[in-house]
Amino acid sequence: MAATATEKRLLVGGDWIETGEWIEVRSPYDGEVVGRVPKAGADETRRAIDAAEEAMRTPLAAHKRAEILVKITAGIARRHEEAARLICAEAGKPIKTARVEASRAMSTYTFSAVEARKLGGEMVPMDAAQAGEGKLAFALRLPIGVVGAISPFNFPLNLVAHKLAPAFAAGCAVVLKPASQTPLSALFLAELADEAGLPPGWLNVLVGPASEIGDVLVEDERVRALTFTGSGPVGWKLKERAAKKRVNLELGNATPVVVAADADVETAAQKVAANAFSFAGQSCISVQRVYVERPAYEAFVERLVPLVDALVVGDPADDDTDVGPVIDEDARTRIVEWINESNGDVLTGGDLDGELIRPTVIANPGRADKVSCEEVFGPVCTVTAVDSIDEAFELANATRFGLQAGIFTSSLDTALRAAQALEFGGVTVNEAPTFRSDQMPYGGVKDSGNTREGPHYAVHELTEERLVVVELPS
Repeated sequence: MAATATEKRLLVGGDWIETGEWIEVRSPYDGEVVGRVPKAGADETRRAIDAAEEAMRTPLAAHKRAEILVKITAGIARRHEEAARLICAEAGKPIKTARVEASRAMSTYTFSAVEARKLGGEMVPMDAAQAGEGKLAFALRLPIGVVGAISPFNFPLNLVAHKLAPAFAAGCAVVLKPASQTPLSALFLAELADEAGLPPGWLNVLVGPASEIGDVLVEDERVRALTFTGSGPVGWKLKERAAKKRVNLELGNATPVVVAADADVETAAQKVAANAFSFAGQSCISVQRVYVERPAYEAFVERLVPLVDALVVGDPADDDTDVGPVIDEDARTRIVEWINESNGDVLTGGDLDGELIRPTVIANPGRADKVSCEEVFGPVCTVTAVDSIDEAFELANATRFGLQAGIFTSSLDTALRAAQALEFGGVTVNEAPTFRSDQMPYGGVKDSGNTREGPHYAVHELTEERLVVVELPS
């Protein structure tokens, strides 16, 4: 291992364990070993579920849950640069972007602490119906039970936070499986939870094959809910296999942006350049498809291409770097193949800078090109001229995905039309659809998922209502 490599243990039932086998964590930038973690399997997963079930037999009061979440937030603040460096090392995320992710994780825990303190049920107006006269009723919100959480590589700290913090706020113990490429950040958060006084068993972190860990989480009936962020085929298969569980899915997208003829093309170009290539496009809501009304097309492209060319491609640990590596060689090979297969004109990029894909803009690709209809998850953006806003809406919707979309326009009428016409879980106006603030409801429709994240919404997804009816004295 490199001199700065990090070695961590897994957390099961309050114990930091080894298993006898190890997984090496390698930098996507240069292939150096940046850490290693024990490899878990089915046996460790069953132990973790045992521990989580046992932990929930002694419920944590809401104020205690909130206090722990606040302490974890303070821990991230205290070790903010360490967190950012872990993200940078294991995910290849540019350090300045990694620092933003660490700050966002603090926000996620902060909002979850608020939710823990205000979580409650509601009164039911029984005498609104004749049958309810003489009765008092209220609904309690109770934790759903043990949660199995599976997180992806691309936001190894904040997307783990979005799994853990709302579950703790809801009063649920968690068995977490982070991505094997990026487990160090998740175990860092586990250390902070331990330091904050989270009792044993409330958090268990396992790294290893999905075929072993994931299968146990799906099959064990004590796991009452699954929360998954990742690829669509895997997510929907999980839901199919776990029919009796609550399964919350946050999946992919082929994110569209519409630029109207009356848009501020300078702002639109700046937002697209920044948000199509940040973290090498490895975000579910990275800008991928841009549809520009023909009167604005030439001006938009003239502004966009120089902005993309000015992005710094290189070592993610360098403060000046804008675009680093994609996660591995397989991803790099696939993305380059999709660029080469496209029927559009490559305006910039399309090749490698060493082992890194240069930010790529493709003009007017074919509708059936993979860069047009699949999720690239790489530093690739297409720009297509359209004859009307209606055509732009039609093309934006011509996908099985539906996470977020955006529009740039100076017309309120056009913006409100977009909000109605675009078939996505979120629509941004004069902002790139890559925008996410961690308290907002975030999630998709169609193949992009079936839930809403953001602590307030996730907490409710991880609780169940119980109705209580009381006969009043006559």
